[in-house]
Amino acid sequence: MAFYQLCIMAGLVIAALSSPISPPIGKEEEDLAKNYLKKLYGMTEKRTESSGRSVNDMTVKLAEMQEFFRLKVTGNLDTETLDMMKKPRCGVPDVSAYVATGANYKWNTNLVTYRILNYTPDMSQTEVDNSIERAFQVWADVTPLKFNRIYSGEADIMISFGVREHGDFYPFDGPNNFLAHAFPPSPGIGGDTHFDDDESFTFSSSSGYNLFLVAAHEFGHALGLDHSRDPVALMYPNYSFRDVETFVLPQDDVSGIQSIYGPNTEKPDDPEKPKPTPPVTPNVCDPNLVLDAVTLLRGEILFFKKGLFWRKSPFSTESQQHLIKSFWPEAPENIDAAYESPSDDLVYIFKGQKVWAFSGYDLAKGYPKTLSSMGLPPKVKSIDAAVYDKETGKTLFFVKNYYFSYDEATKKTGVKKLVADKFPGMTGTVTAAFQYSDFTYLYSGSSLFEFGYGRLFRVLNNNYFLPC
Repeated sequence: MAFYQLCIMAGLVIAALSSPISPPIGKEEEDLAKNYLKKLYGMTEKRTESSGRSVNDMTVKLAEMQEFFRLKVTGNLDTETLDMMKKPRCGVPDVSAYVATGANYKWNTNLVTYRILNYTPDMSQTEVDNSIERAFQVWADVTPLKFNRIYSGEADIMISFGVREHGDFYPFDGPNNFLAHAFPPSPGIGGDTHFDDDESFTFSSSSGYNLFLVAAHEFGHALGLDHSRDPVALMYPNYSFRDVETFVLPQDDVSGIQSIYGPNTEKPDDPEKPKPTPPVTPNVCDPNLVLDAVTLLRGEILFFKKGLFWRKSPFSTESQQHLIKSFWPEAPENIDAAYESPSDDLVYIFKGQKVWAFSGYDLAKGYPKTLSSMGLPPKVKSIDAAVYDKETGKTLFFVKNYYFSYDEATKKTGVKKLVADKFPGMTGTVTAAFQYSDFTYLYSGSSLFEFGYGRLFRVLNNNYFLPC
């Protein structure tokens, strides 16, 4: 750990000499950041001597937090870091969550008991019981563990709802931010799981916080798991709504829990009901990666695949990974196409026959709408890609081997035309598209076609703009 801190501090000295000065941060935001780092990263506000330099512990802990969330590591309290700190999340620390004792936290039996001590007024008791039972089943499906509910006495996992100081010396903070916390397997308070009843918990709605999703995450801690840096994982610290009806435990979580308890060898496969495949985080270095969409967003490039996207500045060799739902909660989990419209400063996202428009993080008024609102004919059921052409002020919607030209000023769409006529040399269906520095880039599968001045310049690898 000392070596890790030394490396961070050395890097921060270099960064401080080369990076622009950040805008001043208000006292309220600085206090929020200090509380966050003290609670989740063990910040002490002491200064550390390194190579003759005195470095504030907040700088070191900010760097640790930025490293964990795959943000740009500066050690400075910038806007992006603050935005991450303000997201609703689990109250368990991200680094060295359970004190550095070297203990291997797990239950020594495959039969784990639980007891629900009280209920939230937000939901019926039946809904709470069902949410808790399903949350445990998520872990039972992939391990030898079985969970048995008891109604009196001491259970391995005691479940309760409380507010502020609720008896464990880890008080909650009121609505939003820290939603719940759980303790690792051990005697006494170990395994116990507490939910902040100042939150609004729901049974199936995407509004408020879905109790099943929050509980399934916390029970991961109650079984011995730490937080994951994989934004697709259930054990990622920040809350993100997912379709609870089709939820499947992601592969990162499956691998983590099976490393502790092993796989479930007793549950036979049902030939009539194929086993769902756990979601796997796409590998940005995969040469066969086929992106779902690409768009610019206020100077950055966003690359979409499944339920997440990579965010990259054209001037940086690094990228940041985010869940779509954590960035735009109202957006669909998987998308077909996306583009940024400079005329109205909106990002448009397409899925099936619907289109969403976002201003920053917020869904624009009146959205989602149908594809026909963009002037596309009713027979078009989905689009493959979209790109705004700054030279003409029109947006191109790609559908198979054709494209439609949408005038951003008049809000009218022209007749369909062949892609090959406008982009000679283009082969295959356009699967994603964007413009950058006077060039138009069209993806077809894992290939990237670079067009400029009416001709094809190069055919590139799919990760040309998204290096490993």
